[in-house]
Amino acid sequence: MLDVKPTRSELLNLKKKIQLAKSGHKLLKKKRDGMIMEFFRVLEEAREVMKETAELYKVARERLILAEVTEGATKLRSISLAVRPFPPVKLTTSNLMGVKVSRIEVEGGELHMLERGVGLLSTKAKIDEASYYYRLLVEKLVKYAEYVSSIQKLLDEIEKTKRKVNALEYNIIPRLEDAANFVRQRLEEMERENVFRLKKVKSKKRRA
Repeated sequence: MLDVKPTRSELLNLKKKIQLAKSGHKLLKKKRDGMIMEFFRVLEEAREVMKETAELYKVARERLILAEVTEGATKLRSISLAVRPFPPVKLTTSNLMGVKVSRIEVEGGELHMLERGVGLLSTKAKIDEASYYYRLLVEKLVKYAEYVSSIQKLLDEIEKTKRKVNALEYNIIPRLEDAANFVRQRLEEMERENVFRLKKVKSKKRRA
């Protein structure tokens, strides 16, 4: 029970607080439900990217084995030292249902096969293919990392919002309503007592 005074102004103040709390509760529930829907959408996309990544890994692995068989492991290791480094990634943020999530992009966008590899003119085609598919694989993993980050942030925000909804629904609003009922009942009792006193005063005046 809140520490309240049994006055009409206190009752009016409590009614305003209850209305505000219920309005906030409704908005938070909508936000929570919207984030849950968004979470499942992102989760489904992440599963699809993970599936594509697994398939791409198989292809890349096959190309690497084929290049190793064709050119030899020693030559592969020698050529790998001359391969251009993977382009840097760019980190930005965007708004997803009120939640700031990370966006991870490979700078320069997707590259042509010749740019991904070490160059078909300088190496054998099998090595270039292996390099090409492994570059694609890394790009796909970067995209998957973005989804994982978004999922975690959405989960954290959903949990925070859920706690706020529960606090309002099971703690704050009931306490405010109990306090309002207490003040209302006390005011009614005081009103009855005043009526009783007035009747007693009138009765005494008649007898006098």
